[in-house]
Amino acid sequence: MPTSSTVNVLVCYYLSVFFFVLFFLTRNFLYRPQPEVKSIRSILCYHSLILSYQNYCVQRTANICYTTCKCNGWKSQNPPPTPPPPTPPRTEQPIAVNLLEPCRSCSHSLGDHVTHLENVSEEEVNRLLGIVVDVEYLYTCVHKEEDADTKQVYFSLFKLLRKCVLQMGKPVVEALESPPFEKPSIEQGVNNFVQYKFSHLPSKERQTIVELATMFLNQINYWQLETPSQRKQRVPTDDAAGYKINYTRWLCYCNVPLFCDSLPRYETTQIFGRTLLRSVFTVMRKQLLEQARQEKDKLPPEKRTLILTHFPKFLSMLEEEVYSCSSPIWSEDFMAGSSGGQIPRVFMIMGVCEGGEKRKSSEPLSHEYTKKSRVIGDIPMELINEVMSTITDPTAMLGPETSLLSAHSARDEAARLEERRGVIEFHVIGNSLNQKPNKKILMWLVGLQNVFSHQLPRMPKEYITRLVFDPYHKTLSLIKDGRVIGGICFRMFPSQGFTEIVFCAVTSNEQVKGYGTHLMNHLKEYHIKHEILNFLTYADEYAIGYFKKQGFSKDIKVPKAKYVGYIKDYEGATLMGCELNPSIPYTEFSVIIKKQKEIIKKLIERKQAQIRKVYPGLSCFKEGVRQIPIESIPGIRETGWKPVGKGKEVKDPDQLYSSLKNILQQVKSHQNAWPFMEPVKKNEAPGYYQVIRFPMDLKTMTERLKSRYYTTRKLFMADMQRIFTNCREYNPPESEYYKCANLLEKFFYVKIKEAGLIDK
Repeated sequence: MPTSSTVNVLVCYYLSVFFFVLFFLTRNFLYRPQPEVKSIRSILCYHSLILSYQNYCVQRTANICYTTCKCNGWKSQNPPPTPPPPTPPRTEQPIAVNLLEPCRSCSHSLGDHVTHLENVSEEEVNRLLGIVVDVEYLYTCVHKEEDADTKQVYFSLFKLLRKCVLQMGKPVVEALESPPFEKPSIEQGVNNFVQYKFSHLPSKERQTIVELATMFLNQINYWQLETPSQRKQRVPTDDAAGYKINYTRWLCYCNVPLFCDSLPRYETTQIFGRTLLRSVFTVMRKQLLEQARQEKDKLPPEKRTLILTHFPKFLSMLEEEVYSCSSPIWSEDFMAGSSGGQIPRVFMIMGVCEGGEKRKSSEPLSHEYTKKSRVIGDIPMELINEVMSTITDPTAMLGPETSLLSAHSARDEAARLEERRGVIEFHVIGNSLNQKPNKKILMWLVGLQNVFSHQLPRMPKEYITRLVFDPYHKTLSLIKDGRVIGGICFRMFPSQGFTEIVFCAVTSNEQVKGYGTHLMNHLKEYHIKHEILNFLTYADEYAIGYFKKQGFSKDIKVPKAKYVGYIKDYEGATLMGCELNPSIPYTEFSVIIKKQKEIIKKLIERKQAQIRKVYPGLSCFKEGVRQIPIESIPGIRETGWKPVGKGKEVKDPDQLYSSLKNILQQVKSHQNAWPFMEPVKKNEAPGYYQVIRFPMDLKTMTERLKSRYYTTRKLFMADMQRIFTNCREYNPPESEYYKCANLLEKFFYVKIKEAGLIDK
């Protein structure tokens, strides 16, 4: 509560305000037309009621009161009796105020207390009167507010506005920093998010996203932040000092100016950035969705689908970018990256999809990737944009907004639509020994343990329970209607550059809905954000098919030394791996492919329209010509025909020898060439020579090359190919030798093409 000295100051202030208002009312009544009397009378009654609760004192201050006034009624032991509140006059009766009347607390006339306002313009008086109203309201807020931090801000602003009235100045909040406090602002970040995620959509769909973004920004501008004490109780580990600073700024520049017009007001989304958004987003998202569900029957039909279906998905995607450490939308030079790589571009198949990437890897991929993105034969982006503008059917891009999906829909399309509607949610959860247990997370972990136990009966339940609740393991959980219906349990090894997938399952009655594919896609994006680009897992015979569909193969890209000793070997299971591409937005990949197919279809239709031209027949044969070059046929090149090139056979023996020697040396130096350096020994490979009738190795090829056996490139390539074929014929696919043969074969053909011995 304010001290006695504070009360004295306030009482003196209100007396000065009274005389100021009295002078203002009198002067305006004399010179204003009659229709203004009603509003003047209302203000006068309002101030009269205030005065009835004061002791009608006059502050002895040089710049406000009459300099010789001894009016100290608020100190008197016997103050004058409080008169009853005046009866509000009728509308038709004008108010007569006489400044010659004596002051109720001293012998001076009322006019002596407002002599300093005689030469003030009407506009300035109106402005000061507005500040007076704001001061009175803040005074009420100070006494009603229970939170100490908020009360302190109210009182500081109260003193600021009171000082402005006394000094007839303009209110300026004194602070170490002035708005904006962070760049880019929340508004700019959300705009970047819309451009980053949805620039590939048709104009109609993109307009829907813009409407959602506008709705979200408006909610933030009028959102009531929780006090620092409330937040500390909810999130004890949060940065309390930083939040308190932002809360104080929000009160001074955004919240209080909503009801105090004399203070300059700023939009929350224009002066605050990612830091404030992070501190309020989770609570705000939860409350907005809950409010939407409760009031869904009150929503107009045209807004119901937008809020209940699209808004939850919009918030989920935005949440990823808000809390992601590598999201490019919070870069100040976001838009400047269109030529330098800040705005990631994905060129898949034909370089069609622009701006579809969902995150930026920490590795310097952008510059190198930008150089590779344009290749000979690429379709110009101008033509692509022109074709995109002709595609008006949104279902051709995003699929229908119903559950009746076509037979050719992507596996995860139904799941993606359900996530967009808010039917299902994905959360990465795990047990923790450092934080206070969260009841909801523990319930989800128990649900995951039940799902894995039922769907993986071969796994011991104790083993499943131990890994699910192990603090080193995490689980990407699939939540539907508040219960767990599936998940992927994994352990990350950042130092080794890979993650082991331990369990993957969806409850039986929710299978064949695309949930498994969508789960894996979310897991891929989660790991790309954490800069881990390799998965390893041991799959049994029932799971191999699923993992193959998700991009896994038996060709392990992670060096064996990286994972040996880190993951457990399962008997009867096959080790499979998956290498992630940080340029692919996996959860939206099928949408992008669908869009590209539609664009390609339109391009083909355009090409067909161009080549439907009918050319006259060839008349040269009637004139005795026996044959003509194919390229001379009219219209043949317009169809896209090109001369078929063949591998160049080197006629110079020395040149051929030099080329083959260089290629063979590079092959022998490759890291996967060690199994093929010498002939296979019988004691090391039992029965090898009964299976392989024509053995070959790199040592034998070297001897043949020295003896000038390879007179043509075909002989050399045949011997090299025999090495790889023999290896695959004798060894099983999961063996190390089989994998070395595949990798070395790819390397060999790259070098052959570089040497110009076969067509690229």
